[in-house]
Amino acid sequence: MAIQAAVDQISETTAVVTLTGSLTLGTTLKIVDTRLQQLVEDGVHRLVLDLSYCAYSDSAGLGTLIHTFGVLSERGGSMRLCGVNERLAAMFKMTRTDALLPCDPDRETSLAALASA
Repeated sequence: MAIQAAVDQISETTAVVTLTGSLTLGTTLKIVDTRLQQLVEDGVHRLVLDLSYCAYSDSAGLGTLIHTFGVLSERGGSMRLCGVNERLAAMFKMTRTDALLPCDPDRETSLAALASA
């Protein structure tokens, strides 16, 4: 299934993006990446990516996550992941990106962590 992104703008600087489908190379991943970058350009500094409905990611999908994390970090922002399944968690651990990408069990926990940062 192609990836889809639903944006929930919590405030002017905080958003939750729920990703549904697989984070895999293709046109829809590019569209999602563009949407994430536009959120940052529009002033979002705190971003939660909800992966509860994301079953799989390839290296291109991981690259999109890392790129978004990097862009936010350069601008003094923060990003957290939530709802990460075992398969994605194993990929993050294997690629050692688990040290960069903080993961929480749910969006409420991620939003609380961003608010206290």
